[in-house]
Amino acid sequence: MKKISGAFALPFLTILVYLFLYLPIAVLVFFSFNDSYVPYNWNGFSLRWYYELFESADVLNALKNSLIVAGSTVILTLTMGSLLVFYGSRTFLSRLLILFYANLAAPEIVLAVGLLSFFSFFSVPLGMSTLICAHTLIGLGYVVPILHARFSEIDYKYTEASLDLGATQMQTFLKIILPLLSPALVSSALLVFVISLDDFIMSFFTAGATTQTLPLYIFSVIRSGASPMINALSTLLLGVSSLLVLLFSLITVKRKMGVIE
Repeated sequence: MKKISGAFALPFLTILVYLFLYLPIAVLVFFSFNDSYVPYNWNGFSLRWYYELFESADVLNALKNSLIVAGSTVILTLTMGSLLVFYGSRTFLSRLLILFYANLAAPEIVLAVGLLSFFSFFSVPLGMSTLICAHTLIGLGYVVPILHARFSEIDYKYTEASLDLGATQMQTFLKIILPLLSPALVSSALLVFVISLDDFIMSFFTAGATTQTLPLYIFSVIRSGASPMINALSTLLLGVSSLLVLLFSLITVKRKMGVIE
């Protein structure tokens, strides 16, 4: 009897953990289709909150800001990360690459407060530019380790052969290294885009009063009480983030299996 109870204990605890993690999300998605002004009083199935969501000027403005910030962050992190990995991996800068892992270890609120103090000290007005800088700082903590790991796997003979045949370093970087880094670049872009789109803490500290992203809009609305439209907006964000994370995982798995070189 003890062996039987022990055999079922671990699966039971695992199920409880998954319920604890995903049951609130399931409730959120379920009530996003509720035809009622009271968020958690079921009154029938409806898509009304999704229609109102796309008719809201505030939501569309916050979505535009989020896409601008996320897109700019992806471009900046990939450009800076790939250049740093290629030109700095075989110089003294290679010793500094470990500093980018600090972004993963340090609490995000510490980075946010530090950036806010930095901008305040130099009298930089908070807005879209400071928000993009903050998200770029976070993104580099993910992009540089991923690209550096992939670059370390590339045989140096490709670079040597290109330079021996008369190509410049920039030509070697554009025509040899970038194509070999493309799987890591795509997976890094997806990861950074999701992180930027969902980020709240860094946005709260560095966006200022003139720029509002989707997480900041959700926060401002729920401060005055839960809204059914926020359930719909959160469900859409969850769907987009899950899709991008799935693509990131798929690319990573295929690269490890050797399907993508």
